[in-house]
Order: sequence, then structure tokens, then C-alpha cells
Amino acid sequence: MATTMTRDVLSVRGLTKRFGGLVAVNGMSFDVREHEVMGIIGPNGSGKSTMINMISGALQPTAGTITLNGQQISGLPAYQINRRGVSRTFQLVRPLNELSVMENVVAGAAFGHRRRWGHEAEAFAETLLQKVGMGRHIHLPVASLTYIDTKRLELARVLASEPEVLLLDEWLAGLNPTELTTGIELIHSLRAEGRTIIVVEHVMDAIRSLCDRCVVMSSGAMIAEGTPAEVLADREVIRAYLGDEDDA
Repeated sequence: MATTMTRDVLSVRGLTKRFGGLVAVNGMSFDVREHEVMGIIGPNGSGKSTMINMISGALQPTAGTITLNGQQISGLPAYQINRRGVSRTFQLVRPLNELSVMENVVAGAAFGHRRRWGHEAEAFAETLLQKVGMGRHIHLPVASLTYIDTKRLELARVLASEPEVLLLDEWLAGLNPTELTTGIELIHSLRAEGRTIIVVEHVMDAIRSLCDRCVVMSSGAMIAEGTPAEVLADREVIRAYLGDEDDA
């Protein structure tokens, strides 16, 4: 998985999120390099999704900063962060149910980073649907899709916004073993295109296969950072996961 790392694309410094008296994320700092796959892992409730929500603009930080290519994006609304090149999937897939498969992806192209319209957007959407294995479902209603296909659809819609940084929030969750293998191969192909990807994931086989580096969170704070092999052998990481067989 060796690759030439040239620069930091995304930088997080002192990021904190409080909900009243609860500190969900506490002073997180890390960098994400160009073209790498960075994993954010940790037990349930450790603050991973809150971190993704702050990077994407769904939540505003209580303190700290996030920069994209040296420009601060923390504090911006989600749609502006998306247009600057950061797009994300959600744990719960959120298709536009009243639209067809094609129309869902066209919506991503129309309101994303480059903002494609008309026939250009449709042709681009079709290319992306072919890429994620949905080429035969282009004109189907969303309600007719299987679970894995709704996940593929969401990924195509996110890719339609042409993100520089792609955030995958438990995108592989709930897939059966065959679907999981397909999903991992698809993420590998996106990485091979030169995309920068942050994955929040509980599937450790996927973390080992996909990630160059991982940040491990527990109780809102970072407890380890390094390659998957390094962090998964770390005693504090093992202690954080102790007793949680699904995550070990």
C-alpha cells in the first residue's frame, strides 16, 4: 500500500465539540495526506461520527479549526464545505425517494463542487452509476433498490459532487460477506484514482485492507495514531475495545 505522500490536504487542530456538559470530541488534532486513506476507528460512542459531522459541516465545532488546502472550512455551512471539495456519506442512507436513481445522482452533480447541468450532468451520472455497479438500475425508482444498491447509489451521488476529500461514515456497515468484498474493492478503485478518503468503520478487515493510517478515538480523544498494524497492536487500543467482540 506504499504510495508517495506529497502534502497535507486536510488538517484538524484542537477540535472540540461539547453538547452541554458532554464533551463528545476533545482536542483532536491530525492531518490527512493527499491520496491516502485515513481510518477513524474506536468503540461505539467514542466520537467518530461527531468528528465526521464537524468536518462535513453538519455540526459546528465548539473549539478548534479544520483547514482544507490551508483554507479554514470549520464554521462554514455544510453546502459551502461541499462546494469546496468535501463530501460525505451517512450511516443511514438518505436517497431522494421521489426521484429515480439517475435523478439522485444528477442532483449531486448539479449542486456539488463543479455544478454540472443538463445532458452533461446526466452523462456524468451514468458514468458514475456504471462505476459503482448500478448501470442496469439507472432509470429505476429508489424504492425498488436493495440495501447494497442504496449504498452504491449514495456513493455515486457523493462522487457526482467531485470531492477532493471523500468521507465514508460506516459505508460498509450491514453488508453481507460478498457485498463487503465488493464494497472494499470499490473503495480500493476510488483510492487508485487518486482520491483522498477518510473512513469511519467498525469492520477491522476493511481497515486493515484499505487504510494507510488510522486515528483511534476513545471517549472523544485520540489514543493512538499510526498504520493499522501499529494501532491494532497498541495496548491502549486493545483496552478500549476490550469486551466488544464486534470491534476487536
